Amino acid sequence: MSIVNSFLKKLLILIQLPLVIIFIIFEELIWEGIARPIYDKIKSLHIIKRLEITLQATSRAVILFFFILILIVVEGAGVMAGVLFIKGQILLGLGLYLSKIPIAGFTFWMFKVTKDKLLSFGWFEWSYNKMIKFFNWLKGLTIYITTMKMVHNIKLYFRNLKLKYLKGDGEFIRRTKKLYIDMKKIFDRR
Repeated sequence: MSIVNSFLKKLLILIQLPLVIIFIIFEELIWEGIARPIYDKIKSLHIIKRLEITLQATSRAVILFFFILILIVVEGAGVMAGVLFIKGQILLGLGLYLSKIPIAGFTFWMFKVTKDKLLSFGWFEWSYNKMIKFFNWLKGLTIYITTMKMVHNIKLYFRNLKLKYLKGDGEFIRRTKKLYIDMKKIFDRR
């Protein structure tokens, strides 16, 4: 029986690992690195403040329709980008994926502004709660916690490298500037 349990644990890890990696890539690279700054910019725009007031006055059914429509477009663009990647059209797929990020940022903003109205639909609230439970379960996995610690350590390592070598008055910068000036002098003589 212990062989079966050992096999099942390894199988579970094989299933969990891709989920965790995909989630970390989305959360760390896409959301934190690209989408959150866009989201923050969107919510700070003056025209968005007026749109927020308009959304508060709009019926919940209209909001749900537009939210789902935008969400389908964003997710459809993500799937199409994946298909383009698989077909070998990397640049086109990357362009499509990057173009969907501002729309996703707008969708997150819209959800935050209209959350109460969207959650007033029973099925929507049920789906939202299930999704939150799934993400909490995923974040509670040992493999997720371990991987996030590794990601954090890697980020610290690169941040320290950046501070050590790329700060304005560091030795690396001085030597690179000197090399540039020396090379410029050599090429200017010709």
